[in-house]
Amino acid sequence: MHTFVHPLRRAEATSRDRTALICDGRELTYGEMVDRCRRLGTVLTNLAIGRGERVAVLSFNSIAFVELYCALPAHGRVQVPLNFRWAEPELAYALEDSDARVLFVDRDPGKLADLVERVVRLDTGEYEDLLASAAPVDFDDAVSEDDLAGLFYTGGTTGASKGVMLTHRNLIANTYNSQMLMPLEPHDVYQIIAPLFHAAGSNSLLQCVYQGVTQVIVPAFDPAATLELIERHGVTATLGVPTMLAAQVEEQLARPRDVSSLRFYAHGGSPVAQEVLRRGVTAFPQTEFIHLYGATETSPLVTGFRHEVDHLDGARGRSAGQSVLGCEVAIRTTDGRDLPVGEAGEVTVRGANIMAGYWKKAEASAAVLRDGWYSTGDVGRLDGEGFLYLLDRSKDMMISGGENVYCTEVEDAIYTHPAVLEATVFGIPSEQWGEAVHAVVVLREGAEVSADEVIAHCRGQIAGYKVPRSVEFRAEPLPKSGPGKVLKRELRSPYWEGRENQIG
Repeated sequence: MHTFVHPLRRAEATSRDRTALICDGRELTYGEMVDRCRRLGTVLTNLAIGRGERVAVLSFNSIAFVELYCALPAHGRVQVPLNFRWAEPELAYALEDSDARVLFVDRDPGKLADLVERVVRLDTGEYEDLLASAAPVDFDDAVSEDDLAGLFYTGGTTGASKGVMLTHRNLIANTYNSQMLMPLEPHDVYQIIAPLFHAAGSNSLLQCVYQGVTQVIVPAFDPAATLELIERHGVTATLGVPTMLAAQVEEQLARPRDVSSLRFYAHGGSPVAQEVLRRGVTAFPQTEFIHLYGATETSPLVTGFRHEVDHLDGARGRSAGQSVLGCEVAIRTTDGRDLPVGEAGEVTVRGANIMAGYWKKAEASAAVLRDGWYSTGDVGRLDGEGFLYLLDRSKDMMISGGENVYCTEVEDAIYTHPAVLEATVFGIPSEQWGEAVHAVVVLREGAEVSADEVIAHCRGQIAGYKVPRSVEFRAEPLPKSGPGKVLKRELRSPYWEGRENQIG
């Protein structure tokens, strides 16, 4: 197994003159990109950031983001990519929790600047000036596979985000798995359309570097712009969340471009509607669609399903595919007992791709990591050939537009409204988002508040994608179990009636 050092050195040795990155009309060869990554080592030393210390990145997709993603771990530092869709309190929590000392940012950081020792602006020329004045240095050969490569923050069921600790071994294992599922060659052109802070956005980044593949970076997703770039650059592969795929399909069918170069379209992050795939075959007739399943905690790939559209009309069309190489998938009871083929239980995973744990959260880590196995919180079953079928989530979580939304975070925001007595949140079916955030609210006696007011109240506290898209008011108390837990499934089930797949 290798570290982040090796893909960079291999690209420099085998693909020096090949185009590495294209973004907003700017191009870099692999020779230029790796040289800039080497210079970042000097920049970090000059900033007094030592080995193992955390460096945060808050940015839209860009050449600088790719360089930082690769170079920070290759120089022995730990990257902390931040979700630019988060509200300021959420960003502040991740900065403080990670003990990040430097923030690379492409916008005015506002009050976030007070939480770090140094801010480096990507949008003002400061980053470029620092690189230009720094001498290139070699990458850190002392970096080991067990060293942290990054802290990737995901939502928390208790309201606080958790920093998923991914090592070099984790992310290099995922690189090999990605190459297995979507085999790329040096002549390929890969388009980055999902945000790089997201597991989907960075999933194939190191794979492309290893192979000397050109990466076309889309700063912020726009379906028309992505299609135009496919036509202009002859893009052959990409990965997006289902909402992106759906938007591109509709745009392509309405205003067709020449997308005949596109060989692979991998999608993951949330379930995809089969009708989207059927329309996708019409929009992208030369393209193979690949279904991916995983989690941030698994670096992220667990299973993959190639040529999935060939199975749309059969039972296997609902499958998330088979386990990737070196990754075991088992269906177990909550007490860790293996279940036989066909029986539903919790999806558990073991392999080199499993996280080291949650940063500073030993109890939360122990709750999901047992004897080398990670408990995903998803409910599924395996068939006789190892194909995984996802049925439900045991976690109090939904996936809306490819983003994890933990219900407790939304409920906490709703409860801060003075008119709210009780509230619960869950996902309901959405053709656009996979799952849409839905809230059920009981108001205090005599209180009056509208759905729009509840939604507006949440918007100032949590990221926009977490804000409820619909609010239902009830006059009666929420249904509860004997111990007093809200019977969320009872409220949720009418919305999902008649659907085998209960997670979007």
